[in-house]
Amino acid sequence: MSPELTVSITLICTSAVLNLYLCLYVYLKRKHYTSMAAVFILHSFFSLIYCIGSVFVLMSSTLGEIKFWTAVLYAGLPFSAAMGLLFVMKYLGIHLSKKVSLSLMLVPLITLVMVVTNDSHHFHYRVYELDPVLGAPYVHQEIGVWYIINGLYTFASMLVAFLLVLSRWRETAASYRPQLLSLLVGQLIPMVTAFLYLLGLTPRGIDPVPMVLWLTSLFYLWSVTTSRMFTLMPIAKDVIFNSINDGVMVLDESRRIVEYNAACQNMFPLLDMSMFGKSFAEVWEIFSNGADRFDLERNSVQREVQIHGSGEMVSTYQVRTSKVRDASNREGILLIFTDFTELKQLQSRLEHFAYYDELTGLYNRRAFFEQGEAAFEAAQQQAVPYTVILADIDYFKSINDTYGHAIGDQVLEHVAAVLREQLNGRGLLARYGGEEFVLGLAGITETEGAALAEELRSRLDGQPLQTAEGLISPTASFGVAHADFSETLYQLLNQADKALYAAKEAGRNRVSCAVPLSIK
Repeated sequence: MSPELTVSITLICTSAVLNLYLCLYVYLKRKHYTSMAAVFILHSFFSLIYCIGSVFVLMSSTLGEIKFWTAVLYAGLPFSAAMGLLFVMKYLGIHLSKKVSLSLMLVPLITLVMVVTNDSHHFHYRVYELDPVLGAPYVHQEIGVWYIINGLYTFASMLVAFLLVLSRWRETAASYRPQLLSLLVGQLIPMVTAFLYLLGLTPRGIDPVPMVLWLTSLFYLWSVTTSRMFTLMPIAKDVIFNSINDGVMVLDESRRIVEYNAACQNMFPLLDMSMFGKSFAEVWEIFSNGADRFDLERNSVQREVQIHGSGEMVSTYQVRTSKVRDASNREGILLIFTDFTELKQLQSRLEHFAYYDELTGLYNRRAFFEQGEAAFEAAQQQAVPYTVILADIDYFKSINDTYGHAIGDQVLEHVAAVLREQLNGRGLLARYGGEEFVLGLAGITETEGAALAEELRSRLDGQPLQTAEGLISPTASFGVAHADFSETLYQLLNQADKALYAAKEAGRNRVSCAVPLSIK
């Protein structure tokens, strides 16, 4: 055996031993490591198979032996590169589904089949025979189509893994960079060696890649044992940043946009990479149409902003600002947007149900007293007249008994609509309860209140309701009371209620005042 072969076999055996040691070391400590360790074990195992096959190829004396151990070699080589890519992606927090992960093994599997069955099709090697000059274990080979496909796939796997690790270097804390360095070397050394081999710049007939794997294994072993690669890992920024449900936007010291996450882009569809470097004030003007501006310099302040989208859609966000500093001590701003749209809509619906009558859409009794008390006190302070009107639908119980409650509800809606239309925004109109309605009027005297009540009575009397049961002509009785401000709003309503009772006693469908007036 030539000294050249002896050196090659020794180096490859060293690589095999170190990969075997890595497999066993990580496997025995797997309970203390993250799930990523399992992928690393497979990566090292396939590298071990690659090295074993390479050793026995160089120790073979016949073409048949060389072909057999070449097949063993290919049971490791392509799988090792693909598994190395999976290991790097898992380390960086790049999630792949099980289906996608398995699909990465498809080309290596086809390659193994191609090598084993090459004599029947010659897709991998067009020619594979003993070197006529050097003899075994050297071979003369002419590569086929699938050899090129597999070579490109293997090289691409290592290159992508290398670039992925390199892309995270700047954003990774110094304490974790030794781990990244070992990953970079682990991909770079075999990748460069394979490239030199393909260019024909290495010794003829010998694959140099397994001879350098001992060096990558040493880097891995150093990283596993000293920097705790499988117990302490830098979690990729993209995984955290883009998995946050809140929208996050980062501004630099000049208040220009330098970063945003996926949630932020979902909140503001107009946001795209072309806005990097633009002033936040300029971009926010586009998003908010000039509304809801806020002071960026107020640290840790929460505020609520509304963005009007297409149509009547309004999105509500809670915005928090926080000043941050980078490694160069430059001050930037972190903006965190929390989508409160659904909560705000729910709050609005609850407020609506709390203050509005569901059937008629008018204010309910609670809303009337809250707003009526305020109006009553304001009128008292300003010394302006204040009048209340109570209305009660005549014979409403008979309507329900005769036509049913569904028709009764239609009558209530009809009366409410007529009153609302005739008032045209004047006063505070509410459903007082059952078939009663109440109207509070500031700045209206008793005489004017009585006249308005008559207008309402007359309009309702002349506007029948068409129903499935035929035409119904509901009427109402009205009671009017004027405040002299020696009483409360409740006492004033009690006076109006007495006037309403008097109207009913007098025959219904009429207006009565707490102090009788002649109505023309």
